Amino acid sequence: MRLRTLPLSLAGIVLGVLLAFADYHVRPWTVVLLALTTVFLQILSNLSNELGDTLHGVDAEDRQGIRYSLQDGDMTVPQMKLLIGIVVALCCLSGLAMIRVSFGSFFSMQAIAFILLGAGAIWAAMHYTLGSNPYGYRGLGDLFVFLFFGIATVCGGYYICTHEIPSWILLLPAGAVGCFSVAVLNVNNIRDMKSDARTRVTTALRLGAKKARIYQTVLIALGWALMIAYSCLRIFSCWHFLFVLTLPLYVLHLRGVWTREDRALDPMLPLLVISTFLFCLLGGLGFVVYLF
Repeated sequence: MRLRTLPLSLAGIVLGVLLAFADYHVRPWTVVLLALTTVFLQILSNLSNELGDTLHGVDAEDRQGIRYSLQDGDMTVPQMKLLIGIVVALCCLSGLAMIRVSFGSFFSMQAIAFILLGAGAIWAAMHYTLGSNPYGYRGLGDLFVFLFFGIATVCGGYYICTHEIPSWILLLPAGAVGCFSVAVLNVNNIRDMKSDARTRVTTALRLGAKKARIYQTVLIALGWALMIAYSCLRIFSCWHFLFVLTLPLYVLHLRGVWTREDRALDPMLPLLVISTFLFCLLGGLGFVVYLF
């Protein structure tokens, strides 16, 4: 289930919920179901990605990342398909429960919109590598990751808790999380450039090794700039910049990206995932602490 990716999926939710808590009263059960739905969607994406890569012959022996169950023969394809079906059902159940608890009905315009958004999220989670024409093999993964891991998680999480978006500036922290999430995908693609070249197209392959690393640096810098801009546009307080404490982790990550190759890049993925989660946690807590 690639559990090391789960903090990344929760990062945007944590930031969105904490910003909502700083502005409004937040119902605990809404938060619990929101987090549960997000985790199920991330697990669905991970399982579907493994199945898709296996069916398309992408997970070859020379792949630089960690090995998974289908690649090692610990699970069969029918077993993985059954597991994916179970997780889809869990996504639907938790998502519908979240909508019911938040909006009190399945038939309001808000509830219907989130049901459609949830259906889109399930489709996107499964079709990154699954299907006859997966978007992840056409270099579109960066766009989908930015939209779903950034904009949808932060703004969607905030809206589920508050039923409104008070200002367009919420797009700034959402964009920051989106940039960091794309950076996670990009460093994964830099690591796998040699094996991916035979089977798919990624942004890293299109750019080449050096420009892909420049792209990684730009993504990290842009994410920081967006969050700093948001903190400055709100009522100014030093507490709003609590996320700056994570800066050394990002510096360490970029240093590793520029100095490591192939399999040696793998530790840079969990480092960026944890850095992003802490960034979002501290970024949101800064606004909550300011209230007291």
